[in-house]
Amino acid sequence: MLIKYHESITRKALSEHFSLRALQAILVANLKQDSLLTGQIGHNEYHYDNNAIAESDRFIEEQRELTLSALQDEDLLTAWTAFGRLTHTAQDFYAHSNYVDLWLSQFNGQTPPPPSGIAPLMDALIHSPNLHSGKLYYPLGVLSFVPFVKHLVIPLLPADSHAHMQLDSPARGKRFAYAFEAAIKRTQYEFKTTIANLSASQKTMFRG
Repeated sequence: MLIKYHESITRKALSEHFSLRALQAILVANLKQDSLLTGQIGHNEYHYDNNAIAESDRFIEEQRELTLSALQDEDLLTAWTAFGRLTHTAQDFYAHSNYVDLWLSQFNGQTPPPPSGIAPLMDALIHSPNLHSGKLYYPLGVLSFVPFVKHLVIPLLPADSHAHMQLDSPARGKRFAYAFEAAIKRTQYEFKTTIANLSASQKTMFRG
């Protein structure tokens, strides 16, 4: 998703749980995942790109473990940073995979529930053999991000390319709202999962 939507999702999901200081540190780490030099090239696992679904799942769990170990050491900045990276990846699952399409397809052409009704972690869809994410085809895939030429490049890319599959902004149509709402729910889920086994004092510390 575009940076401004990552920020909006994170604030909507977590503002009531964290202090301003903690939330800001989480946001900085979340948004840094989209840095061109350090967060994009060679890091499919950060964004569920190129069908790196297992790798991205593993990255989320690694960042959760880092969050928890940092809290054990009372290293709050490391904990918040790891959790911020975790949330970015979890949010991108809905923008970069076909999960939303699979969820909507269950309704067989009938009117689906509104975006707020999307279930973000349906087991049958998470483990569906039809689940996949957009591929980055080089070099044309890079040009699909360039405003003045993307309209010429995108038609040349395959249907399973990131350029065709992404739900990164409202410009992608009605499905974006489903990806947005799913990402909010998933972020809340990741927070609850992360704090589930913390002591009361650790929860207070984590929340800042």
